[in-house]
Amino acid sequence: MADCRSKALISRRRHTIGGIVQGVGFRPFVHRLAHELDLTGWVRNSPAGVEIEIQGGDTGLNAFECALRNRLPPLALITSHLRTNLPVCDDRTFTILPSGVGEADIQIAPDSALCPDCLRELFDPADRRYRYPFITCTNCGPRYSIITGIPYDRPNTTMAAFPLCPDCLREYRNPLDRRFHAQPIACHACGPQACLRAASGEMIAARDDAVVQATELLKNGAILAVKGIGGYHLAVDAHNHDAVRRLRERKKRDEKPFAVMAANLETARKLAYMNAMEERLMNSPEAPIIIVRKRPDSPLSALIAPGNGWLGLMLPYAPLHHLLFAPHPAFGHPLPEGEIVPLALRERDRMRDAFKALVMTSGNISDEPVAFEDDEALTRLAGIADYFLLHDRPIHIRSDDSVMRVFQDRPLFYRRARGYTPRGVTLPFALQPLLAAGAELKSTVCLAVSNRAVLSQHIGDLQNQSTFDSFAQTVAHLSDILAIKPELVACDLHPDYLSTRFAEDSGIPLTRVQHHHAHLASCMAENGLTGDVIGIIFDGTGYGPDGTIWGGEFLVGGYDGCRRAGHFRPLPMPGGDTAVREPWRMAMSYLHQALGEGAFTLDHPVVRFLPEQDRALFAQVLRRGINSPLTSSCGRLFDAVAALLNLRHTVSYDGQGAIELEALAEKCKSPLIKGDLGGFASDVKSKSPPAPFRPQRVPSQRGEYSYSIVLHGEEPLQLDFSPMFPEILDDLRAGITTATLAYRFHQSVASAATDVCLRISESSGLERVILSGGVFQNRLLTEMIYTALSQKGLNVFTHRLVPPNDGGIALGQAAIAGRRKV
Repeated sequence: MADCRSKALISRRRHTIGGIVQGVGFRPFVHRLAHELDLTGWVRNSPAGVEIEIQGGDTGLNAFECALRNRLPPLALITSHLRTNLPVCDDRTFTILPSGVGEADIQIAPDSALCPDCLRELFDPADRRYRYPFITCTNCGPRYSIITGIPYDRPNTTMAAFPLCPDCLREYRNPLDRRFHAQPIACHACGPQACLRAASGEMIAARDDAVVQATELLKNGAILAVKGIGGYHLAVDAHNHDAVRRLRERKKRDEKPFAVMAANLETARKLAYMNAMEERLMNSPEAPIIIVRKRPDSPLSALIAPGNGWLGLMLPYAPLHHLLFAPHPAFGHPLPEGEIVPLALRERDRMRDAFKALVMTSGNISDEPVAFEDDEALTRLAGIADYFLLHDRPIHIRSDDSVMRVFQDRPLFYRRARGYTPRGVTLPFALQPLLAAGAELKSTVCLAVSNRAVLSQHIGDLQNQSTFDSFAQTVAHLSDILAIKPELVACDLHPDYLSTRFAEDSGIPLTRVQHHHAHLASCMAENGLTGDVIGIIFDGTGYGPDGTIWGGEFLVGGYDGCRRAGHFRPLPMPGGDTAVREPWRMAMSYLHQALGEGAFTLDHPVVRFLPEQDRALFAQVLRRGINSPLTSSCGRLFDAVAALLNLRHTVSYDGQGAIELEALAEKCKSPLIKGDLGGFASDVKSKSPPAPFRPQRVPSQRGEYSYSIVLHGEEPLQLDFSPMFPEILDDLRAGITTATLAYRFHQSVASAATDVCLRISESSGLERVILSGGVFQNRLLTEMIYTALSQKGLNVFTHRLVPPNDGGIALGQAAIAGRRKV
């Protein structure tokens, strides 16, 4: 080490570093780097991140800072770095000090998939952690799901109950070891253990025998509840049709696709078509579920994703998952010490592998949060699972799997949870400490302070007590580990949301944010935008200030306010929320708007849902708005067309009609339809809109349907899609394939949205456009609108860090609330 008494030749610097720098091997990295560069000083965790005082020659100090930028551990992320010069002292070594105290500004690492080094050790018979289901190091394993407090040290995790054995303790204390200060480390001798129980709770097997017997049970068609990192999965052999059917029946999940875990990337390639980015994301430390195109010759059960050409696919990310795909060579019994298994026996075992993929769906009954506590799982899942593969490492906070697809070679979140939470989003301005309570569906919350906003993991739909309890627990947990005490709470305008009632009962000053304004702000915030933009906000439901249901919106504004520049023309939503579950109702509403009473004389399945004696009454319901709130929702337009094309007259899960409509459109082999398709007019003329509206009919173009833009003085323009419905009926009569019709519909919506946006851009002078709302999970529509606007010279921004659906609402609420004076 350099002699610190040669003070004239050396200098000392303090580095205060914020970000994901605790529990990710950052301090041992700094320690090794200091020794490598012959520097002295110390490093320690603090509530604000990591503090370093380092001393040496300028060459070494500059190399140290360069390494901080370019050689970080895999899970580390620096978001702030303050450097100050200090007087030289008499340090002679570089040491790691105990954690400090002070004002907290901590960022916790997300849970991470098993790293390659640990995976090699897991299957190395010479390694002392051979087949240990909880092997981990500083570069992988649980983080967010096990932390109980800050700073992130072992006593503040659920591993506190497992004292380290002498061997693990030596690794933990050795700065040169990969497991130095890795809080979750353990081994067979001192750590958590797996066990297998029957649905009755009876103990069947323990330790490695539990894993091996669980594998055999899966091969024989059993349904297993498997405890993972952030909660329980329900698992079955993905090739076993009867097992998948029984899982659907018991879970009460009729058609919503199941996620599949492939044994490895090679297997995944045989199940689905994947590009380089999809493979990279699937094989990343975050290990999300990726929505990929299913191969037509896939050997998986057709019941996994019925009527859907896409597959939610992931790879094993916990050691226990890897072990389920790699049975013990002794067929369920640990090898006696020193025994050698003949090669022929090993080969026989390899050939006995009955599955290369497992259904791994959330361990819950539909609409409930994922089970994560053992007693809760044994109770709630007993009617679904035949057996339970548990372990005794507690999960402190539940966290479901993240779900995404790739759009323009970048990730697009459907659900942001394990692997990504609680990473923060950097805002373009500073906020007071606040809480945003989010919406009702796809609930998340957001804690924010200064210029950092932390979005919670996906919680679920706030429509029952168990999900609300999980919501409240998440708020308390995040507030605690981030040391943020909110001075303001933001919520949705809707008075009946449970998130709104939570905010009202919090005792904290309250501000309310309109749903679609929050969507706009969410996309702006993650893209670092300020000023005003045009927002195209398409979703299913959002409470409007006028008391109607919004969802096909063109907004102009920014964080400080926005105006409604345009929207889909409102129409009745017969039966209220029932129309969401029964899309035929929205098809009838659109047909009635287009054709009047003639809609009820059509020979079409959506009409036949109504007995003849009820049709006059239904027409009256539409005319008078009886139990038929007005909606401008884009989601309901997709529902109506899905019903009209006889894809979905009723649905069993949110967005099913729209998802299947997109999948059908992507089957269209000739997107650029040839021939003059502008002349197919219905023999029943469209009903003119009532005065004083002034419609501007946009005739059908090549491969597109008609729409009208309705102007009414200074009021927002209205986009009316009812003219396309008679044209779709004509195409159905003409025998044009439904895939072609679905594609034309998407192209028509994209053209109409582009038309309206260009008009708003011309009148406002704005050239930046953001796309947000759940409809923009539709990759085809998003690509069409993005491309059309970009070709017209507008700058288009989409979501990358948070979902476009209501899972991103809380971020927008936080950004808006932080700018208000309450």
